[in-house]
Amino acid sequence: MSGLAGQVAVVTGGSRGIGRAIALALAREGCRVVINYHSNASAAEQVVAEIEALGSQALAVQGDVSIAAQAQALIERALEAFGAIDILVNNAGITRDGLLMRMSEADWDAVLDTNLKGAYHCVKAVQRSMLRRRAGRIIQISSVSGLRGNAGQANYAAAKAGLIGFTKAVARELAPRGITVNAVAPGFIETDMTEALGEEMMAQVQTQIPLQRLGRPEDVAAAVVFFASPQAAYITGQVLCVDGGLAM
Repeated sequence: MSGLAGQVAVVTGGSRGIGRAIALALAREGCRVVINYHSNASAAEQVVAEIEALGSQALAVQGDVSIAAQAQALIERALEAFGAIDILVNNAGITRDGLLMRMSEADWDAVLDTNLKGAYHCVKAVQRSMLRRRAGRIIQISSVSGLRGNAGQANYAAAKAGLIGFTKAVARELAPRGITVNAVAPGFIETDMTEALGEEMMAQVQTQIPLQRLGRPEDVAAAVVFFASPQAAYITGQVLCVDGGLAM
């Protein structure tokens, strides 16, 4: 155990992929976990069942974090259910890839609203509770795309780079109250999102990765558990790349 037993974690976009792995990893450390999901209720309930099978408590809460009222309702529901929130993981994210010259304003807005504004809404909603308790861990899931850019992902890279700036600014604001704010920047991870790239593209991608393989959602989850743990109490405003060396 990493000292997280009994703590309460909220994971946005927690029904599949990296979010699911994070939720399960925190549950294995003894956390009670609130799984936020946008539309896939059955997947979210499956994660709840898996967490309960581990002997912990979990709750699935539907909500679109890009909408302030729904992000607020998510945090309020978590507080009602468990009395406190110790850990917030802003993982919810979408892609609307395409070259900039063909990218619609709607696709730009959708990605920025979910991936960046969603984190803003959730942090704003949870910070008062954490400030009162003078404790908390906020962990953003950024991306290597936010550090080095990626052709065809101007909207996604902008949102994930913005998330890094947001992390550092909020880390400075909340540090005096004992709240840490950090980011994890995954590279290419085996998820539904990367599967959509196709075998040829993935083979090409792997040649760019020094470790010459894709990561697993559990690799990202391990970094989140570390940032949430007492072992990371003196770390804030940092970005940890989990990318097989891609961004170095």
